Amino acid sequence: MISYLEFEKPVAELEQRVAELRAAAEGDDVDISNELQRLELKSSALLTSTYETLTPWQKTQVARHPSRPHFRDYVEYAFDEFVPLGGDRSYGEDEAILGGFAKLDGRKVVLIGHEKGNDTASRLRHNFGMGKPEGYRKAIRLMELAGRFDLPVVTLVDTSGAFPGVEAEERGQAEAIARSTEACLALPVPMVAAIVGEGGSGGAVALASAERVLMMEHAVYSVISPEGCASILWRTAEKAPDAAEAMKVTAQDLEGLGVIDRIVAEPVGGAHRDPRAAATSLGDAIAEELDKLGRHSADELKRMREERFLRIAG
Repeated sequence: MISYLEFEKPVAELEQRVAELRAAAEGDDVDISNELQRLELKSSALLTSTYETLTPWQKTQVARHPSRPHFRDYVEYAFDEFVPLGGDRSYGEDEAILGGFAKLDGRKVVLIGHEKGNDTASRLRHNFGMGKPEGYRKAIRLMELAGRFDLPVVTLVDTSGAFPGVEAEERGQAEAIARSTEACLALPVPMVAAIVGEGGSGGAVALASAERVLMMEHAVYSVISPEGCASILWRTAEKAPDAAEAMKVTAQDLEGLGVIDRIVAEPVGGAHRDPRAAATSLGDAIAEELDKLGRHSADELKRMREERFLRIAG
């Protein structure tokens, strides 16, 4: 069952009509294949045109779609032999940020990413992808392992932001995020980060300070959520669509600004309509970037990261 977003209602109505015709055609002697084909083509064309003209706010809704693939889906469809590693060796395990060893196209990598969960129970278990200090310290530990064993690092970013609770602040949330960002920048091995859904604030940057940053076609990346921005500027979250427009949160805007390096195409209608195809496309793109980065020395990689972020800041 596809969960339709508000702006997809015309598409939903057509696809419902197609489903009804298919059901009516079963065991019926009346040939309605021509009408069925006409409606299918119309539905496909409408879906394509709708997704070609999405507003920044609509893209934000797509990035948050409940059926959008998350970390575990990408592991299943794009990576092989994933061996999870847990704990920060200091406080405990954080299931909002997962990581371990994996293979991508035959290449061994250290894979780290946010996991939001796909139902109520798993979303609660993974804290909706909002990492706590122990999650970022786990990421640091894995990055240090990657440097020690000369393995490239791949991160999949999908979070509305780091967990803002009191207990996280008590355990040093800000320091953990800063240290994780520092660990990214100091890596002696290639690093490719991919924004696969939401890239929210420092909670995203802590895993995305790489020399190559990719972004899924309908993902978003920003310093604050559109609702949060609207609440600060206009004192109402109802202005979120205006905030999304002004903040330049889309992959297309951010590529133009030089914040990201490459946009990875999604299946028509978003990654949630075909998670396997979306994951395969992303895996291929990451493999290509790692091939290019493998030609550079450790010093060159560090300099590339430094230059890209100084260029953005400037």
